[in-house]
Amino acid sequence: MRHRWPAARRFVLPIAVVLAACDPVEDVRRLFDGATPRESYVHRLESAGLASSAAVRDWIAAGEAALTNAPLVDLPYEESGYLAPTEPLAVAVRFDVVRGERISVALTLHSDTAALTFLDLFRAGSDTAAVLEPVSSADSAERSLEFEPRRPGEYAVRMQPELLRGGRYTLRISRAAALAFPVSGRGRSAVQSVFGDPRDAGAREHHGIDIFAPRGTPVVAVADAHVRRVNETNRGGRVVWLRDERRGLSLYYAHLDSQLVTAGMDVRAGDTVGLVGNSGNARTTPPHLHFGIYSRGEGPLDPLPFVHRPERSPPSLAVDTSAFGAWLRGTSEGARLRAAPDPDADVMAELPVHTAARVVAGTGSWYRVRLPDGRSGYLAASVADVAAAPVEELTPGDATPLLERPVASAAVMDSVMPAERVDVYARFGDYLLVSTNGSRKGWMRESP
Repeated sequence: MRHRWPAARRFVLPIAVVLAACDPVEDVRRLFDGATPRESYVHRLESAGLASSAAVRDWIAAGEAALTNAPLVDLPYEESGYLAPTEPLAVAVRFDVVRGERISVALTLHSDTAALTFLDLFRAGSDTAAVLEPVSSADSAERSLEFEPRRPGEYAVRMQPELLRGGRYTLRISRAAALAFPVSGRGRSAVQSVFGDPRDAGAREHHGIDIFAPRGTPVVAVADAHVRRVNETNRGGRVVWLRDERRGLSLYYAHLDSQLVTAGMDVRAGDTVGLVGNSGNARTTPPHLHFGIYSRGEGPLDPLPFVHRPERSPPSLAVDTSAFGAWLRGTSEGARLRAAPDPDADVMAELPVHTAARVVAGTGSWYRVRLPDGRSGYLAASVADVAAAPVEELTPGDATPLLERPVASAAVMDSVMPAERVDVYARFGDYLLVSTNGSRKGWMRESP
């Protein structure tokens, strides 16, 4: 189920989802004790008697809304944007994770004050209530935070500055293999048989990966581990079993030409445990390592995501960064607001020409925007521009209120007098984004 989940001083907040203070392997329980930093912050606001204030209520609601509407993005993902201190906003994204990956999140915040910034990680629950389960949390007092999921599925990250704080930010989310590659000097191209391939004419499945390399190529420990068993079997030939206690994994190395460790030893990631061969039932095949991973209660796991992830970088930022926090407008009829920064993503709305949208961030060649009615999504930079110059001029025949927002109940900023010329920059529904005599912009109801 998909859940709708220019500064005077530079304040940099690096946060990497790499748990330094505790075990980085994600468990079914929350990785933090007690309340999260954000929850503690809300409790302090409540203790100060501020919980009922409109500003606090709006701030809390913004955090919930960010999760509810979080877009599903591909990793690696990077966005840069701006959160105005005067406007309660939060940013969240969702992404899919498979077992065996290490997920890293890094946040850099540029602000004129050392503001607290809360970073929270959630997992989508498997029940029909679609609950988001907290997994980990950090604030600007913590220098690092990391996780390796034990359960595949959908996760979400939310970033929110404390009340009345904000600034320019960059959020990066990347993935990597949790373990080292088990054959020295080799990579994915050396894997010629994968997990699940048929064996014995379909009587059984392959419970590992076969990595081909010249005889005598070093075979290495993929993690810090304990050598549990070193022996020889008819099927596996010369084998080594390691135990990665931190992750709860048993690591199986088979068909070795020779074993270079003994039972009871402790090894570090990268230590040589044996040499590639073709012992056991592989004696009629070229030399290779059969590598398997087992977890108690789960049985054999696909090793490939544990030891290999394609090295990819997120697209370079190719939007007008001066637009962050400003009004954008569609430049063509039917500009499409999409659910993700992808030309094949779901279309959330077809926007009439010059429809206004507030820019929150940019990623690759896409703007992340929020419409005046609260809907959010992505607009391709090729179909939008900054509402910096007027697209037309109007002269109202009657006095017209100038509003803060394009709704009838919005606060009145000023009045546009009869015969007063106004510049029109964008529109939303029956309202126009205008300015009078170069003053600050506001919204005016369009005359029928």
